[in-house]
Amino acid sequence: MRQLAAILFADMTGYTALMQENEQLARIKRQRLKEVLEDTIARFHGKILQYYGDGSLSIFNSAIDSVHAAIEIQQQLQQHPKVDLRIGIHTGDVIIEEESIYGDGVNLASRIESLAVPGGVFVSEKVYDELRNQELIQTRDMGYYELKNIKQPVRVFAIANSGIVVPGRNEVRGKTAAPVNKLAVLPFVNMSADPENEYFSDGITEELLNTLTRVDGLQVTSRTSAFAFKGRHDDIRDIAIQLNVDKILEGSVRKAGNRVRITAQLINAADGFHIWSETYDRKLDDIFEVQDEISGIIANKLKENLTGAQRPAIKSSVKNIAAYTHYLKGLHFKNKITPADTRKAIECFKQAIAIEPSYAEAHAMVAQCYCSLGTMGQMIPHTAFEIGHQYADKALELDGTIAEGHIAKAMAFLYYEWKWQQAYDALQKAIELNPSRVEAYDLLGFYYIAHNEKPQAVKVLEQAEQIDPLSPTIIRSLGMMYMFSERFDDAVRQAEKLLEMNPEMRSAIELKAWAIGMRGDWQTSLELFKEVHRLTGHPLKGLMGLGVAYARCGMMDKALECVHKLELRQQEEPDSVVDGDLAAVWLGIGDIEKVFSYLNECIDKRMGPVACFIEYPPYKVVKADPRYNELKKRMGI
Repeated sequence: MRQLAAILFADMTGYTALMQENEQLARIKRQRLKEVLEDTIARFHGKILQYYGDGSLSIFNSAIDSVHAAIEIQQQLQQHPKVDLRIGIHTGDVIIEEESIYGDGVNLASRIESLAVPGGVFVSEKVYDELRNQELIQTRDMGYYELKNIKQPVRVFAIANSGIVVPGRNEVRGKTAAPVNKLAVLPFVNMSADPENEYFSDGITEELLNTLTRVDGLQVTSRTSAFAFKGRHDDIRDIAIQLNVDKILEGSVRKAGNRVRITAQLINAADGFHIWSETYDRKLDDIFEVQDEISGIIANKLKENLTGAQRPAIKSSVKNIAAYTHYLKGLHFKNKITPADTRKAIECFKQAIAIEPSYAEAHAMVAQCYCSLGTMGQMIPHTAFEIGHQYADKALELDGTIAEGHIAKAMAFLYYEWKWQQAYDALQKAIELNPSRVEAYDLLGFYYIAHNEKPQAVKVLEQAEQIDPLSPTIIRSLGMMYMFSERFDDAVRQAEKLLEMNPEMRSAIELKAWAIGMRGDWQTSLELFKEVHRLTGHPLKGLMGLGVAYARCGMMDKALECVHKLELRQQEEPDSVVDGDLAAVWLGIGDIEKVFSYLNECIDKRMGPVACFIEYPPYKVVKADPRYNELKKRMGI
């Protein structure tokens, strides 16, 4: 029998040595442990499946119950005669056969238990996600660990309630392999008098990131996760734990007239020791050499641990500081991800190209921006993607080694032309050129969903989250992949991560609403969709989920009102594409004829995401219709 369970491993430490010293006391302690375990685990609705030597394995239906049980067990065992016990907890799929239990979740829970200390309770990140709103349970982030037979680094949390032992991080580090040659580049601080120069300091950081990703043997944390610490004053060691790195580059930029001062320091995260620091006073014309120099020094400082690391060459095709400045400003706006800022970014990148026509990166960024507008329904797809293709082709003609150009091509292939193999090849090339460009993994997840390869989509986004653990885009995309796979609880946990970053993040509330609705609670979902609609600040926007939830709750008049407003928006904003929204609401209402009509409209207008959203669980009723296969054929799938 397969089920989702919270798995609790408990292991008595020092039992073998005590048996040799005082066999009677060892037996008394072991019997006391057995009595406490059996009483407490039963009271918290758990079940002991196995005893092995001086340890045990139990399962619970609730992660919260398992942690409450663990806390009480440890508190009781502190009393005389004290029993030293390690506890590790993880939630996952398990297979139970005749009181035996199997599965990856069991293996991971066992590894987490071995990491814990006597008197301590360690839990996985999945368990922590369920505890984060529990006022009676305190936790401490212990960071990421490389565990035996576990492919990806695992983030572990310690329960920190009264009476529970919380070790120092160094105690735990000694039990496992620490990260080696993993670097985070924190946003360089703008020290200039003019706050407008913020984009310049951000841009310097971004360019250093891009340069350092080319150093063989060095793993560099992606931009979004590093930039999550912008403007904060977190302890370097805490940042390193959250990002699973062993070294951090930080610095500042002061720009005045035609001069720039860049201060940079490379820090060993474990002890805060400055491996190297330097200040550069240069003319702005020398900025490219400064970037090359900093990245070269870092590579050399790490050389004893890197195989074949060479001083990286700046690959940028630009040599004009005015063009470079426009480019940095464009990145500043592009990374804000709103339609209005995307349009501002396009103007900045175009100004850079006007000054420096051979600027490959700027062409690639214009391409990505137009493709984004086409994907978001902010431009007629035909127009947006045709322009995107032109700029992407130019970027690759100028320099075929930049990942950004291949990512732009993949966006057009995926979202507009549905040239699936070309899209897949372009994404693989982008990842090969720059493994830290998580946008490529995000698009690859879309490719797998469109081809109904949902486990592969989840896998690739989980990989992206390891590379960029604090990226809102990746966290949300992984949540969507969980929804496609009908792992609704996991999707809600992803939404909660986003809401912890920003309680009013519209896309996070929307993700949570869909997951809860698809799980069966459309009434709660409806209230969340009302909040999504309110946050749009526009009477005709943010209506798709609201319309679906009204229909699922039997409020058909309200659902039809949402349909009317969507149709009104289409009239008022002819450049917007709302056919996908209308298909979803009519699906909620139950009019399959209209659903197919609007899905075909989506395909006629080349609305890219249609290949993906028809794989959502509510579309199962559509998949059962013979016309569904015709839709897939029209998209070349």
